[in-house]
Amino acid sequence: MIIPAEAISAEALEGLIEEFVTRDGTDYGFEETSLVQRVAQIKRKLKSKEIVILFNEATEDVNLVQYEKLYEK
Repeated sequence: MIIPAEAISAEALEGLIEEFVTRDGTDYGFEETSLVQRVAQIKRKLKSKEIVILFNEATEDVNLVQYEKLYEK
């Protein structure tokens, strides 16, 4: 289920984004970017709907996913 970013509190959204951008395996290329920059980038992508918040009801997991990846076969 896709959850609109506006449907969760600012604190929860910030925590979700920070957890996402600091995960092992998250690659931002050759240039080092700050946590603030990475969070801002994800917020822009959420606003443009390039990334969505996905909630799995069965596992109660929440993740950030590229919208286009939801419909790939």
